Amino acid sequence: MHHFMRFLVITALLMLMACDTGSPEAQGGPVAMRRLTEQQYHNAIADTFDSQILVAGRFEPDSRRLGLNAVGASLVSVTPSGFEQYEAMALYIVGQVTSPQHRQRLLRCQPQDAARADDDCSRLMLGQWGRSLFRRPLTQAELQSRTRIASETATASADFYAGLGLALSSLLVSPDFLFRIEMLEAAATTEQSEPLQLSSLSLATRLSYFLWNRGPDEALIAAAQRGELASKEGLKREIDRMLASVYLAGGVRAFFEDVFTFDQFTELSKDVARYPLFSSDIGVLAREQTLRYVVDHFVIQERDYPSLFTSRQLPMTAQLGPLYGLPVRSGQNWETLTLPTSYPRAGLLSQVSFSMLFAHPGRSSPTLRGVFMREALLCQTIPEAPADVDFTLFADDQQAEYKTARERLTQHATDGSCIKCHQFTDPIGLGLEVFDGIGKFRNTENGASIDTTGDLDGRSFANPIELGQAFARSPLVGACLVENLYRYAVGREEVNTERRLLRYLEVQFEQSGYHLTELLREIASSEGFRTATRGDGQLALPSGVKATNSVGKTPTVSMAPTTRRGESL
Repeated sequence: MHHFMRFLVITALLMLMACDTGSPEAQGGPVAMRRLTEQQYHNAIADTFDSQILVAGRFEPDSRRLGLNAVGASLVSVTPSGFEQYEAMALYIVGQVTSPQHRQRLLRCQPQDAARADDDCSRLMLGQWGRSLFRRPLTQAELQSRTRIASETATASADFYAGLGLALSSLLVSPDFLFRIEMLEAAATTEQSEPLQLSSLSLATRLSYFLWNRGPDEALIAAAQRGELASKEGLKREIDRMLASVYLAGGVRAFFEDVFTFDQFTELSKDVARYPLFSSDIGVLAREQTLRYVVDHFVIQERDYPSLFTSRQLPMTAQLGPLYGLPVRSGQNWETLTLPTSYPRAGLLSQVSFSMLFAHPGRSSPTLRGVFMREALLCQTIPEAPADVDFTLFADDQQAEYKTARERLTQHATDGSCIKCHQFTDPIGLGLEVFDGIGKFRNTENGASIDTTGDLDGRSFANPIELGQAFARSPLVGACLVENLYRYAVGREEVNTERRLLRYLEVQFEQSGYHLTELLREIASSEGFRTATRGDGQLALPSGVKATNSVGKTPTVSMAPTTRRGESL
């Protein structure tokens, strides 16, 4: 009934939008402070200095909310030990930047005397680095205090680079760098406190992390400073430029990596006695294969979303070839294969990454695979298994009586507390059972033939290829992508004032032929993306670090001195 009602709503919107092509009004939800992810931190260092500057250290884990780390980023804090790690990373970066090996290339100026302070050179470099790291120009107070630190330290140590390095390290451990702090201002069209909109620089940052997964470049910061993002024309011009950038591939990659929960690959392990083809390198390549597939599909070929589930093109390396049973000509390089129609795989769901990740160390798991497909691709919530459920029968996958996963699940799911969820997840998860715990194709399990027939919400399928075709035809697949992408863009769950906007985006996505670039453009230019309401602005920061978020003002951030030291189914 819920799906039928959604269909009626979308149909009605299609009729209304035949005469109204404008995006609906939508007041965005609360702003927040979002901690940079590990990849975003790496990108910031590469953009501020260059790719030769290495980052070494341990990052604290992200927090997944509503299926996305991008949403959980506003809920995570930095522990004292985590802050020490940031300090250690900062010192390592500073050591490289100011070293004789790199300083000539990375510094736009050199001191008149390397044994003395040079305020002009320090001010120039700190202003440049701060603008990139903070994603905004430094205030006069911020620049003056750090220039003074550089001068005093250089004088005391008789080393200009020691002073500059200490001032740079203060930028690298600042909350203004480690967190994306969004600021609000009253809309230019009204003198009232509502509606509120993101400040131009905050909007620039939100845009760049949404489309590129990295901070704004100099052109975007300059456009924000000139007030161009406040007009529809100026905003459209920047969005078009960003969608045409080579950085778009990184943004698309980051979004799908988050939706697919591929951060779990860092802890993936398998029983090598059962799966001798598996290694940590194979796991890395399987993850990379799917992300390359997605970027090539959407960014290079500009294909539609449904065909992601049916395409027979697949990036491949020689190391993955044996897992797929395919010959690969190249050695260490990637090449794109076109799978023959007789091959038992096609599309996203047939790739080994998902079969590998959503399985147990020693066996496959139709339930884990079904849960992933329901939650990540259809945006449906599956409850956790009851704590007192006995998994013994299903876990014994080498018994004589129930040889296949389907037979074991049929017996296990007779429990009244289990059957409802299993009926929801297992039919589609069993459609991938011809792929074992690392994604290798098989026809039998324990000598018995594997049955992959099933049903996806009324669409029957006989094998993984037809399962992909069923997903390609499902109206929920496009709607779920819209929901996930909007949440990823704004870093939170949608609020009531945005629900009409989401329905509008679903319709526009369908009318565009399900092209991702058009959906990115619609979200980035929507009112919900640009506006916001007041949040509490509070976030748990390390001891001694404070930050406040005030409407229309630069965030106040202070930092106290720190002591430096040298299983289910």
